[in-house]
Amino acid sequence: MRILLTNDDGIHAEGLAVLERIARRLSDDIWVVAPETDQSGLAHSLTLSEPLRLRKIDDRHYALRGTPTDCVIMGVRRILPEPPDLVLSGVNSGANIADDVTYSGTVAGAIEGTLLGIRAIALSQEYEFEDGHRIVPWETAETCAPDLIRQLIKADMPKDVLLNVNFPNCAPDAVTGTRVTVQGKLSHEASIDERRDARGFPYFWLRFGRGKADVAADSDVAAIRADAISVTPLQLDLTAHKSRAALADVLGTQAP
Repeated sequence: MRILLTNDDGIHAEGLAVLERIARRLSDDIWVVAPETDQSGLAHSLTLSEPLRLRKIDDRHYALRGTPTDCVIMGVRRILPEPPDLVLSGVNSGANIADDVTYSGTVAGAIEGTLLGIRAIALSQEYEFEDGHRIVPWETAETCAPDLIRQLIKADMPKDVLLNVNFPNCAPDAVTGTRVTVQGKLSHEASIDERRDARGFPYFWLRFGRGKADVAADSDVAAIRADAISVTPLQLDLTAHKSRAALADVLGTQAP
């Protein structure tokens, strides 16, 4: 099995090293094409107005000045001798659940693999802050992911479906199980923090916060809070099918 690895935290991220160790328990045909720098929050973006600069680290490791989406396209269309059988994106530092899925470069790497007709899985590891520092239990993803991926690739998935896997913030032996979940919903509170530089000119930081929200029992949010691994099938079709009839009624037409 040929596996292409990417991420959005960058070529030097610890999570990418964890992902490669995971992948090597599945195959010895591993290729890495990851962003040169941190691309978190860029979602499924493409680099169209600037050239893509590729740096070869060795025969199987490459860094690209581009997004995770760029990396997957570069790997599949340019670097690998043949398309991979599987795209793995991650392991992200922090969960990609609920609304955050739409911002995630990690999930976007898996989306691009799916668009190219390749089975794809995004993997993320929840963490906690302690004394202002991230404490990431990488050993949880590294321990649990290999056997989980072996099981997941046996599933008969439609070609437009990718899998979003999130590992809880706990030790491997404290994981309560694996749940097949739906994408949850969290209260989304974005704000702008204005500051002044040394010359008095304004600059801004985008700040995200969370308010209270009802958490569905079958959601990815509930699974992570219960120290369970969350596996969410995501589809590329964003059509709100249940709304088509109402729109057709307003427009005096008929939804086929």
